[in-house]
Amino acid sequence: MSEGELHTLGLGKAEECAYEALLKERAAGAEELASLLGLPRERLDRALGHLVEHGLALPAIEGGLPHPAAPAAAIRTLIHRRQAELHLRSAELERLRMSADQLAGRLMSGSPSAPEGGIEVVTGLRAIGERAEYLLASAEHEVAILDRPPYVKGPHGDGGSRSPALDIDALLDRGVEVRTVLDRDGLSYPGRMRSLTALAERGLRARVATGVPTKLIAVDRRITLLPPSDATDPTASALVIGDALLRNALVPLFETVWERATPLGCSGSGGGSLPKAQKELLGLLAAGLKDEAIARRLGVHVHTARRRISRLLETLGAETRFQAGAQATLRGWLNG
Repeated sequence: MSEGELHTLGLGKAEECAYEALLKERAAGAEELASLLGLPRERLDRALGHLVEHGLALPAIEGGLPHPAAPAAAIRTLIHRRQAELHLRSAELERLRMSADQLAGRLMSGSPSAPEGGIEVVTGLRAIGERAEYLLASAEHEVAILDRPPYVKGPHGDGGSRSPALDIDALLDRGVEVRTVLDRDGLSYPGRMRSLTALAERGLRARVATGVPTKLIAVDRRITLLPPSDATDPTASALVIGDALLRNALVPLFETVWERATPLGCSGSGGGSLPKAQKELLGLLAAGLKDEAIARRLGVHVHTARRRISRLLETLGAETRFQAGAQATLRGWLNG
């Protein structure tokens, strides 16, 4: 989990380092902790304040350090907060969709060509496809995609089309990073998994989620296309949305869905994507146990426990134990 992903949970690098140090009891006071982490005292105080604010720690008593909460419980609190925000953003998108036809009608009746709020309405599947091609051709760094059924049927009726004019191969050829979250229901379409696997081998970063709230194509975090909900309607309208709304709602929406999703190829349900022993070790880490306590619970030497923890972090692509616990909690691997 990268720093950018932790940011979607309300945490920065300083907060993460301070939290892990509190869990390991690596300092007796704030001055010692600031020196240990290489942070100015003022920055450390802000980080500790954020930990308390987000429920990762209890307030300090008599000038001491805050007491860290157990990671699993703290992360779940953050997840619930982000879920509430996700629902609000989804409702906002639905309101935008409801206004699309009204905006389109006003544009066709002679209203100004630049709608208020940086919203452009594009009507008709052909026009939407051409607009998508133009936006993707302008991508320089990153394209982020939320993808869900229904899809326009391909020329052979295979239902394999992705989003309008979405040529991921061309983006990857140009070195553009592409991240996509696919609704689980869409994986059953013929040829879908085969094409996704081939793209993943070329660099596509794909995850799977249940109940993806909307279709979305965001380009370089500056402009986004909201394709129509019903891709089979020839009169449907899409929205092209500029910077302000994108920064305030759509990028956080994508990042929240991305954070909750499971990497393509993992089941992500009930911990079934991890061996039982690794799931048990994750649970001990998420409970905030120290190395010695983990070793006792596993019935192994502390050095063996540390080696297993290191291998688990490597498997999850996590740099720290907190990141590993966050990964497991977000993907539901510690449920039940």
